[in-house]
Amino acid sequence: MTDGVPSRAFRRRADDAVLLASAAVVLTGFVFAEHRLAGTVGLPLDDGWIHLRVATNLAHGRGFGINPGEPLAVSTAPLWTLGLAGAIRLGLPGLVATKILGVAGYLGTALLTRRAALAVGAGRGAALAAALGAVGLGRLAWGALSGMEVPLAAALVAGAVLAVLRMRPWLASLLLGLATLARPEAGLFVALHGVAAGRVRAGLGRVTLAGLVLAPAVAFNLATTGRVVPLPAAAKVEGGLLGRAEGLSGAWRIGATRTVAYLGEWIRLLLADHWALPVLLAVGLIVLFRRRSALRWLGLALVLHPLATAVVAPYRGPAFQTGRYSSHLLPLALVVGAAGLSWAPLPGDPAAGATRTMEPPRLAAATLMVVLALGLVGRLGPAARAYGWGVQNIDAMQVALGRWVARETPPDALVAVNDIGALSYFGDRRILDLMGLATPAVLPYRRAGPAGVTRFVEARCPDYVVIFPEWFPELAARDDLLFPVTRVRLAHNAVAGGVEMAVYETVWRRERPGRRPCGETLAQAQR
Repeated sequence: MTDGVPSRAFRRRADDAVLLASAAVVLTGFVFAEHRLAGTVGLPLDDGWIHLRVATNLAHGRGFGINPGEPLAVSTAPLWTLGLAGAIRLGLPGLVATKILGVAGYLGTALLTRRAALAVGAGRGAALAAALGAVGLGRLAWGALSGMEVPLAAALVAGAVLAVLRMRPWLASLLLGLATLARPEAGLFVALHGVAAGRVRAGLGRVTLAGLVLAPAVAFNLATTGRVVPLPAAAKVEGGLLGRAEGLSGAWRIGATRTVAYLGEWIRLLLADHWALPVLLAVGLIVLFRRRSALRWLGLALVLHPLATAVVAPYRGPAFQTGRYSSHLLPLALVVGAAGLSWAPLPGDPAAGATRTMEPPRLAAATLMVVLALGLVGRLGPAARAYGWGVQNIDAMQVALGRWVARETPPDALVAVNDIGALSYFGDRRILDLMGLATPAVLPYRRAGPAGVTRFVEARCPDYVVIFPEWFPELAARDDLLFPVTRVRLAHNAVAGGVEMAVYETVWRRERPGRRPCGETLAQAQR
């Protein structure tokens, strides 16, 4: 501090302290909602337990897969899964590991977002507002505790944005490659970063570096599934380029018809994040292009993301599952919004000088900040309650039935399921995935419709089937194959795929040791 004026380092530490304190308050609110609604510590999506199952297997030398000894590209976020495996290998319990890494990514995202906002030319107040957005946006707070890859992908994107603004393109390429390993939709950034080079050779160099980061994962995908993409992407896709590659009928038509729908959903999602965000993004993008900012090309991802998703691999829209397929864009959105919020020339503006920034008059700025803050705070309560209900649903249904499987079935049981996370993590049994995320052999049967799934079950003869009956009505109605054992029904369903999940013992299990013939042998016996 000099002559009563705080030094730059002091101001930086003070702003970081504000961020960390705010993050602690927000996360405390989410944990309180979790305790009140679920009465336990858990995860709000079954997918988080998928990461923990694969990570636990890998940490204990059982391979990268759901079933021990069966390596398979079952994660669309392999970098996140590998990070969890490393933490578990160090001795952390799985749930503790995923919470610690998630919170670390969440805090890192906020700290990097503030620095990137300053680097784009926003004043101190606008930069702090952007970073508080990274703390206070419900999607990012949800991601911190969700067990999902959201905070890792967001932190890597924030780091890449900062690297671009500091004119370190090769570091940005490296970080964007890693971000794509954490959330495949981040691959759009890699392409835009290549375009931003302005020269073919330099652009190819940037893309190649990111590609080298991705190469081991692609090689693993090819070796285990014969596909460039992870198996869940192939199993879920409904059209577009990837759907065409998977041989889906009408793939082009589905991709084309969803472009407008996804764009509209994206705008509504941004409005739900914060009412001012779409306006600030529009202003910020204009400012970036007017000032020829190094960030302008990456900024286009905020417009192109829903369109690219629809054309390349349509599945669910940008808002699906708390917007986790698009949350990695939020640090960039906040930095671009800070550029719009600063109301000022950015670095490099000939009229302003290389580093000049300005902010609105203090009273107007303070009023605006309060209004923006109220927009964040007003949405945190519903976001925390949604998180709490998610944990309650997954714990009451998938976790409870996973524990039932571990308690009531023999260790060598083969269990067919439609949710593979908690049922495999807690059940610890070999599974067949009827959705195809971890069992590629089911995909041709699934594409033949409900009767095809029933044929697959008859061909593989599991001992138990654990499904949402409403997803598989034809299979659930086969009382010659399946015998109901137990079921769970949710009083308030917020995130589960169905209100009821049932466990069935199969005819093959009931007729042990003289097992009923299975597969082709069954067909011969019935003739």
